[in-house]
Amino acid sequence: MHWPLTRVGKAHRPGESESEDRPGGKKGLPGQAAAAFPEGESMENPGAPPAHAFSDADRSAVYQAIFSRRDVRGQFLPDPVPDDVLGRVLLAAHHAPSVGFMQPWNFLIVRAPIVKQRVHDVFCTANAEAERMFPDEKRAIYSHLKLQGIVDSPVNLCVTCDRSRSGPVVLGRTHMPAMDLYSSVCAVQNLWLAARAEGLGVGWVSIFHQQALQDALGIPHDIVPIAYLCVGWVSHFNDRPELEKAGWLPRLALADLLYYEQWGETRPAQAEPLSAALTDLQTAIHQQGTFPA
Repeated sequence: MHWPLTRVGKAHRPGESESEDRPGGKKGLPGQAAAAFPEGESMENPGAPPAHAFSDADRSAVYQAIFSRRDVRGQFLPDPVPDDVLGRVLLAAHHAPSVGFMQPWNFLIVRAPIVKQRVHDVFCTANAEAERMFPDEKRAIYSHLKLQGIVDSPVNLCVTCDRSRSGPVVLGRTHMPAMDLYSSVCAVQNLWLAARAEGLGVGWVSIFHQQALQDALGIPHDIVPIAYLCVGWVSHFNDRPELEKAGWLPRLALADLLYYEQWGETRPAQAEPLSAALTDLQTAIHQQGTFPA
């Protein structure tokens, strides 16, 4: 199915230029660097069946959304999110894959300041406890991190999982019962990437006592909160993940995370070309600074 992108359907903040031009004359998401391909190279994929592959521009946009997505905490602007934009993002979430097509999610939309403050209070209680759990060197970093935008963002969303939605026996969940939870996480990722394409920032807040969050939002205790998301327009997107920039943890090398045929098997001869290609790609991303590492 072709989803036409027209100027009517393009979202941008009030007062923001509709131009997608960026420094250097390259096109893409506002405020972000160009796609991470060496000069003179493109996303061309001549080996893909032409009936199924996206165009070069569309495929590049998908990867750009993935690589420029950020967990946003402190850059939210007060401008409201129009319902048509929020609707597109929610529809993208609703079209996530789900085990047995059970679609176990609900989306609880929070805009009222009094409700946001109630949730913020729940966060503050858990956050104070969390800080004390880390060793001294990590605690010093933790204390300076802004880990939520609950009150700052114009829209909060709680994505939940109703584990009983399709009855006790669900196709595909018969032997791996957590698959409905994983399905709901897929909805979160769909939402996050669609929001990035719209220019919206999203921050996932997870430092809560589950029951306290349920009580703050009136969620029945048999409904599982999967993600509490802060959503809104932002002043900017960071060039790298905030925790990486703060020195919390580094980006791992993908080639070091691959096994072949059996767990722990890392270096069969046939793996060398793929490992070398991944290493070269990740190194180029670091050196060129076009994609965050």
